[in-house]
Amino acid sequence: MQLTARESSRDRHWTGFHATIYDTTPGYLENQRTGATMVSMHLSEPLAAACRCDGAASQRLRVRGDLQVIPIGSDAAWQHEANATEVAIFLEASLVHAAAEGLGLDPERSAIAPNLYFRDPRIEHLCWALKHEVESADPLGRVYAESLGMALATHLLRRSAYDGSRRGPAKLSQTRLRRVIAFIDDHLSHDLSLVELARVANLSPSHLKTLFRDAVGLPLHQHVIRRRVRYAIDAILSEDLPLSELALRAGFATQSPMARCMRRVAGLTPSAVRRSTGVVPFARFPSVRTQSRPIVSDTASID
Repeated sequence: MQLTARESSRDRHWTGFHATIYDTTPGYLENQRTGATMVSMHLSEPLAAACRCDGAASQRLRVRGDLQVIPIGSDAAWQHEANATEVAIFLEASLVHAAAEGLGLDPERSAIAPNLYFRDPRIEHLCWALKHEVESADPLGRVYAESLGMALATHLLRRSAYDGSRRGPAKLSQTRLRRVIAFIDDHLSHDLSLVELARVANLSPSHLKTLFRDAVGLPLHQHVIRRRVRYAIDAILSEDLPLSELALRAGFATQSPMARCMRRVAGLTPSAVRRSTGVVPFARFPSVRTQSRPIVSDTASID
């Protein structure tokens, strides 16, 4: 079997994992001692396939959305009877350890279990989202992708039979919350990372992701997008600069994702904001500067 990488996230600099979309030919492939936990999902037409992992084996007709998990350090082999396309997400040990800490588990005693050819709607949703992020010319950014990676590692640990010592969950203090929000506001033009924000809060990425949502009422990556949209609207109203330049200053890769996010969050387009008289419905948004209270969520969704 030959693997040809169609798209990869390696140049996106995601922390703790990466994703690759592969085209495969019929044949046999053996991989000894995998260097990361691999989660793969079948994307193409049904095909007869077989897989072996550390002595366990499975053979079936693989269909679109079928999943398999090969833990780090495992010996694995595959046999495909036809051409196929797969998305593979490679979770490094550091990410799995961080996810275990977020669950209150001992990272040294927690492990993701192998699973050959199964279905799980939540994992499938995360894999599709990561696939779209890899393929997108206008990605939503590292915070979004790394949130998906952390969610994937966390869900896999929950599915697995782990032997760990649980520690009680903490709450995100107002001091840490304000610190994270202020850092986001001051670095909107940067490609913010979940790991970077976790360092600001002095928490593990998994803890920050969970506790931020509990404190604020929406996921961290959605909060970042809303801050960027609010900044962009303020800038469009106050500065006579090209929209492409304002998009970069707001943290969007190009003008296109800025317009897309602005429509979803505010129901407006950049050109409509520029044509306005300055009366823009900001009630749904937190202010750009750090507030003393947690932000109230709205009903808009950024996936």
